[in-house]
Amino acid sequence: MYAIIRTGGKQLKVEQDRYYDVELLDANVGEKVKFDVLLLNDGKKSTVGTPIVKNAVVEGEVVAHGKGEKLTIFTYKPKKNERRKMGHRQPFTRVKILSITK
Repeated sequence: MYAIIRTGGKQLKVEQDRYYDVELLDANVGEKVKFDVLLLNDGKKSTVGTPIVKNAVVEGEVVAHGKGEKLTIFTYKPKKNERRKMGHRQPFTRVKILSITK
């Protein structure tokens, strides 16, 4: 059984008892969170929502917060001696999916 959820402006395929990194959530470690279900598949039948599946719930638990790997951004303008080097680390929340229910 799997579901496609919406979180952080993105869609993610999730399965029960697995860990996923999602966009930073406003929840403390140990709290339970619920997600919007866009598609639900029980192995035999798929249910597609319009836009979300009614009465379907994906519940997860916040395991940790962190930052991703560092990205280096370098911009320059040729012949102008203008250069700028920046870095970015995207924050994320690690979530364990506890249950997928109809």
